[in-house]
Amino acid sequence: MPIFEPMFRALNDAGARYVVVGGVAVVLHGHVRLTTDLDLIIDLEPGEARKVLEVLVGLGLRPRAPGNALDLADPTVRERWMVDVTGRREVDILTESPIPFGELWSRSVQLDLAATTVRVASIPDLILLKRRVGRAIDLSDIESLEAILRAKEEGPHG
Repeated sequence: MPIFEPMFRALNDAGARYVVVGGVAVVLHGHVRLTTDLDLIIDLEPGEARKVLEVLVGLGLRPRAPGNALDLADPTVRERWMVDVTGRREVDILTESPIPFGELWSRSVQLDLAATTVRVASIPDLILLKRRVGRAIDLSDIESLEAILRAKEEGPHG
């Protein structure tokens, strides 16, 4: 994940509360597949959301949705538009989650990268999120994630 590592480092340095979901999360859990964007679920409490958005804007990313990216920190504005922050790479900020952020955060795992760490949704939460979307790629990801989970549960000698 070298392309996203500087972003993860900047988010961590800012104390931002985010959880990686989607294809990048699947890859970080060990399933090799192509993905072109980064999906994040963030703490939408206004002060916390602002930390994430200031980092992304500071990295030169901009919203696809109309308006100022920092408006996502305002719950009333957030209800009116979804945000894709784009630049050289694409970051989708999910404005709604079937899993309350606090629960998603508490069950997430922190994984080591070359120069930083990244907070990633737990495999069971990722399966739930992917099941809700239900595209062909999501169903394939679920099979791979279930296999990874079984292998972890069986241990190295399973």
